[in-house]
Amino acid sequence: MDSPTNFAPPEAKLHFLDYWRIIRIRKAIIITVFLITAIIATAVTFILPESYASTCRIKVENDVNDNAGGTSITASMAPYDPYFIQTTFEIMQSSLVLSNVVSTLNLNVEWGKKYFNGETLKTTETMEILKGRMSLAPVRNTKLISITVYSDDANEAAVLANAIAEAYKNHRLDTRRQTTMKGLDVFENQYLDESNQIQAAQQQIENLRTQLGITVDQADAAGYTGSLTTEQLQALHSRMIEDGNIYKEKAVELQQLKSYDKNRLRDVLPNVVNDGALSGLLDKLHESEQKIATLKIDYPSDNLNVTRVQTLIDTLNAQIDDRVAGILSTLESEVASKKAALDALTQSVEDAKKNDMIESAKNQPYYDAKRNLDQMRTLHNLLYSKIEAEKLDAQIPKSQMVQVVDHAEPGKDPVKPNKTVNIVLGLVFGLIMGLGLAFFIEYLDTSVKTIDDVERTFQAPVLGVIPQNIGYLVDEGSESKHAEAYRVLHTNLLFTRKDETLNTIAVVSAGAGEGKSTTTINLATVFAQAGNRVLIVDSDLRRPTLHKLFKVANNLGLTNYLLNQNTIAEIVQTTQVPNLDFMASGKLPNSSMAILGSVHMKQMIAELKQRYDFILFDSPPILGVSDASILASEVDLVMQVIQYRRYPQPMTIRAKQMIEKVSGNFVGIVLNNINMSQDEGYYYYSGYYQDYYYSRNPEEQAAEAKATASQPDDTQFIDKSDGGDTEIKQKY
Repeated sequence: MDSPTNFAPPEAKLHFLDYWRIIRIRKAIIITVFLITAIIATAVTFILPESYASTCRIKVENDVNDNAGGTSITASMAPYDPYFIQTTFEIMQSSLVLSNVVSTLNLNVEWGKKYFNGETLKTTETMEILKGRMSLAPVRNTKLISITVYSDDANEAAVLANAIAEAYKNHRLDTRRQTTMKGLDVFENQYLDESNQIQAAQQQIENLRTQLGITVDQADAAGYTGSLTTEQLQALHSRMIEDGNIYKEKAVELQQLKSYDKNRLRDVLPNVVNDGALSGLLDKLHESEQKIATLKIDYPSDNLNVTRVQTLIDTLNAQIDDRVAGILSTLESEVASKKAALDALTQSVEDAKKNDMIESAKNQPYYDAKRNLDQMRTLHNLLYSKIEAEKLDAQIPKSQMVQVVDHAEPGKDPVKPNKTVNIVLGLVFGLIMGLGLAFFIEYLDTSVKTIDDVERTFQAPVLGVIPQNIGYLVDEGSESKHAEAYRVLHTNLLFTRKDETLNTIAVVSAGAGEGKSTTTINLATVFAQAGNRVLIVDSDLRRPTLHKLFKVANNLGLTNYLLNQNTIAEIVQTTQVPNLDFMASGKLPNSSMAILGSVHMKQMIAELKQRYDFILFDSPPILGVSDASILASEVDLVMQVIQYRRYPQPMTIRAKQMIEKVSGNFVGIVLNNINMSQDEGYYYYSGYYQDYYYSRNPEEQAAEAKATASQPDDTQFIDKSDGGDTEIKQKY
């Protein structure tokens, strides 16, 4: 037999309709959980005792001066403290504040009478109760804090909120006052110590002035003034800089002139030095050179006039060279003079500074002591001002550190429980719980749910989709609205066959109750209605049921033939459906495995193939017994029925694997018992045809049939496998 075709598993993608399908299928669970949760939430809401709330709002400022309060630094100048609000919350819930509230309102006795049958509570117990009733929250982007207290008495809630605010305010004031007084004591002790140090420093300065011989004028100065004043030093420095620049300029100029040759020096020197004699000699030289050049044009070189002019030129050159040498010598003398004057000025300034440094070093202890005394007096005066400011600040109330902005008022209506919110939350939570439980159960359910599940998991085609609550076509007739699903199955099965001679079909399933017997009878009925000679063989030798459906006896059947007790003609029974015969199982043997695997079984199948166009075998569950595996190996085609949402996928996969293991020709799967009202994805496999065709009255159907008969029919095709021209099905 040919191996079944392997189909590539399609990619699994969840669509919105998949979620909607799960909700529709599991709606009973969702509604149940939703109602239970809603009822519980409503009941608890009405059972809980009512509670009132009162809120007091206070403004708090950070205490920026940790030593003694201080008025010189305001709270608005304090750096941002990210932990201030949280620290304030903790302090307000501490025993420092709450113990004062308990003591002021006598809550140990009052709450003992109210809640504990007159037994006086401990302060720690009362504070825990009070802490559980209060709620603190910052007002966004402000320095305000809301103090909310809950109680079954509206007046008590307001009193408690105001008492907590007042207790915290008093705690801050007391802490501030104590800190200020401690700081004042420290400052006053420090002030006395500094006064003694100042007196000792004054005596030391007088001794130093006497020892060093410092005059009254020098003593009043801030330090040793020196032999040169600041203005004189600045003038000398300016002069030194100016002379130094002149010297550098002359030295550079002289060095540059010395680097020139004789001719270049003659050209440059008149521009540098204003010397009339040199300029006159140069002018005469130029005139003589022009004159001799003119004479040489008319006269030879030995002419007397030429010789006379040449002698004059030589004389002028010698005079110019002497003049240039004299000018350079003069420049060198000037540069040397400038340098000597600069060195003398520099030395005089350095000597004056050196003398001043010596004198300054000698008198420095006096001036250092004097400066230290001035600093001590300055700090001493600041400390005195600080002490006076702190004394004044201690007398000013610090209510601005904690200011009550809004006093708490008794609430008019209870705030707990919020019935509307609780019930709405209960409804929402119930809906979420119901949906979550539904999807969780769906996740745990590994049974077959969709055609995609089948084709992806089994890698096999789905030949037909059978709706829920299908009847038997034997009783309902050919016009039954359920017949169309089996006609689709009949068509797909015929197209799946690779050879027209493959006409023995075994219908198997993984477990019991998946609808293979119903599928066998209805599929055989559709084959018979198409004009084919069909035989149904009840090969379930464990629990045969087909004879009950056909309402015939089970005395003679398959086992009688296989045991050589009767012939085929004697055990085959006709049914009320034309062209449809039935072979019952017969009496049940002790071992059906040996009978179904016998030679007689193969001979019977071969003989039936000659007599009938199609033979359908109803088999037992393939995972329960081995009969179905043997039967699958002997027939031409094997078709597996899977009931929707009944057995886990691994079980149905195992059934398919067993068919393939015995070399059965597995052709496809029938997905049975689909709930069309819940799974809309299957509607067009069967429901659409039923709604479209059977929803019309008989007159409309007859009119359409008449109109269709008058037109060429291109939707029919002929199966000639039996040698005749028999119309077998309608093409879809």
